[in-house]
Amino acid sequence: MNHFTYRNGALCAEEVPLTVIAEAVGTPFYCYSSATLERHYRVFTSGLAGLNSMVCFAVKANPNIAVIHTLAKLGAGADVVSEGELRRALKGGVPADKIVFSGVGKTRRELALALELGIRQINVESEPELDALDAIAQSMGKRATIGIRVNPDVDAQTHAKITTGKKENKFGIDLAAAPALFRKAHAMAGIDLAGIAMHIGSQLTDLSPFGEAFRRMRKLVLDLRHDGIDLRRIDVGGGLGIPYAFGPGAEEPPIPADYGSLLTEIFSNLNVELVLEPGRLLVGNAGVLVARVVYVKQGSSRRFVICDAGMNDLLRPAMYDAYHHILPVTEPAPNAPQAPVDVVGPICESSDVFAKARTLPPLGEGDLIAFATAGAYGSAMSSTYNGRPLVPEVLVKGAQFSVVRERPSYEAMMDAERIPDWS
Repeated sequence: MNHFTYRNGALCAEEVPLTVIAEAVGTPFYCYSSATLERHYRVFTSGLAGLNSMVCFAVKANPNIAVIHTLAKLGAGADVVSEGELRRALKGGVPADKIVFSGVGKTRRELALALELGIRQINVESEPELDALDAIAQSMGKRATIGIRVNPDVDAQTHAKITTGKKENKFGIDLAAAPALFRKAHAMAGIDLAGIAMHIGSQLTDLSPFGEAFRRMRKLVLDLRHDGIDLRRIDVGGGLGIPYAFGPGAEEPPIPADYGSLLTEIFSNLNVELVLEPGRLLVGNAGVLVARVVYVKQGSSRRFVICDAGMNDLLRPAMYDAYHHILPVTEPAPNAPQAPVDVVGPICESSDVFAKARTLPPLGEGDLIAFATAGAYGSAMSSTYNGRPLVPEVLVKGAQFSVVRERPSYEAMMDAERIPDWS
């Protein structure tokens, strides 16, 4: 459920018409609903009742500091994959001891900073990283609390570009090689081996791959205990999918309560803390991208709705062929005729297409449209390609809204660059 609904003929974020925000900040812009963020967090955590667990929001899904702050106030920790995300999590109010640092390419600078700050856990993803971290920790007179990320070789049955748990993926330690690395880490002076970590992919709409991966992790934990290595924490990652399409026939991903039941079934008697890293699940349906129609162009065989948002603002359709439901901001009449159109952006790339042959009511120049389920991997993946400014982000709470990231001016963008003295 989200809090974007039609009120008096206008699509609203909670109690604020999107037309009002458009008038204030221009288009395109991202808009997030506080009520949806809060509801999704509470629904997810309620599904974990009875489990010793900690929820760490996957900051990569939406690194806006106001979004992080909204979740941190509810008790969320953070899963980060860079120094920048680590600093954003802290700025958003997440305590250092509720931050987990993941990722395959952490630099020595990042590892040292994480140790200095005293974060909860560093998820190690390779033997060279383990060696580097042990050396850094000893040089600082510290012990690094770690989990070792294991690749369980499970097909998440999702898009190839967001699958992370198969043998050929770059993430984690091969399951067969993992026991030896755990034994090595257990003996290191600079390492506090706390747990095991995994993450098999994103946007999973079936619990079966989770079950398979969880059972492999359980067996590894029990095998390690037999060898005298008693882990106290299991980081199961994230990946639970959300609905992108709506209406009859739309796919319905598993609900958090069923996910929690699976976790309980497999892990409840292991006496471990579970760390969970939802991202998309918390923020995806909490955000929309609002754009304005610039032109409607009739081609020889297709009709194009050209809007002022582009693939630099919302990359997912171009990168993954991802689907986003498109809503007119002005509510169409119940009997409005509908026809297939291609919804495209202004970027000079043939892949700058949001939807092909999408059946929509009539749209004309100046009309506003909203791309639904854009709160995850929308602004997070945006860029200034084609010299376009990053779009503003707006957070709504009830009848109030606040610009939580401003649109930079062209002057500000260019002021960050320099012509060398020799020119």
